[in-house]
Amino acid sequence: MFAKLAAHFICASALVAGVVATPLAYKPTARDMSLSQRSSHSFNNWGGHASLSNFDNFYGSDNFSGSSFSQTIVEQQQEVVCHTERIEIIQQRLVVLQEMAKRIISEQICEVETQTIVFEQFHSSLGSFSNDLRRFSGHQVGYDQSISSHFNDIVSVDGSLSTHDFGFSGHDVGSHTIVPHGSNWNSVHSPITVGHAFASTQDAISSIH
Repeated sequence: MFAKLAAHFICASALVAGVVATPLAYKPTARDMSLSQRSSHSFNNWGGHASLSNFDNFYGSDNFSGSSFSQTIVEQQQEVVCHTERIEIIQQRLVVLQEMAKRIISEQICEVETQTIVFEQFHSSLGSFSNDLRRFSGHQVGYDQSISSHFNDIVSVDGSLSTHDFGFSGHDVGSHTIVPHGSNWNSVHSPITVGHAFASTQDAISSIH
């Protein structure tokens, strides 16, 4: 089942032949400049927990969420194009990812302090994608093909969580970026309509907290 789900996520990029990585012309935004100027917050061995040893090596002590990164766009002979699925299909797959994240944190970390720090890093990192979607970050809306290809490697054949090193760090995120085409974004109207959509979600969130 997990392998079948993985196929839905990565088949579009896995079937593409003749890819070439090219640097993205990227001008840092004011937000990115503020990220580069912020102070360092080290979590290496925080609170005396050996489980946090080398924590900072993944994204860096000044980039807790990994939201400051560069992209290299992978150009393809056959474009990846978005297509619309029923919304409940999308929600099902996203909640699978959500519950897998809970499983990884609760099964593979025993210290509750480390669980908290790792989850907040994950939550913040995923949350920064909102700025990509709203075109605030300067990043293209896409995903890292190389890193997402490890989806099938998370669970071993016996159903247990794998423990081998995938051979990358957070510094590698964005270095093999796929940008699906075909969205309805336009620079005239979309900033307004997307802004309204975002505001509506914040109203819904605040109404239950």
